[in-house]
Amino acid sequence: MTATNIVQGIWALSALGLIVLVLLHSPKGDGIGAIGGQAQLFSSTKSAEDTLNRVTWALTVMFMGLTVVLSAGWLPR
Repeated sequence: MTATNIVQGIWALSALGLIVLVLLHSPKGDGIGAIGGQAQLFSSTKSAEDTLNRVTWALTVMFMGLTVVLSAGWLPR
């Protein structure tokens, strides 16, 4: 296995993880509940939500960084 294959595998896993984490995020109060102000009632921040946000951002940075590295051809083949 070459370095490019390993990085492509990590890139694909980060993409799948990013998709799953984005789908796990809760809605931010958009929709019909925002009309009456009920969206503010349930907008408490939790440590689980903060952790989910941090992991999502970390995977986003990793995915974008690996995308640049793979598309620029900086790895030996």
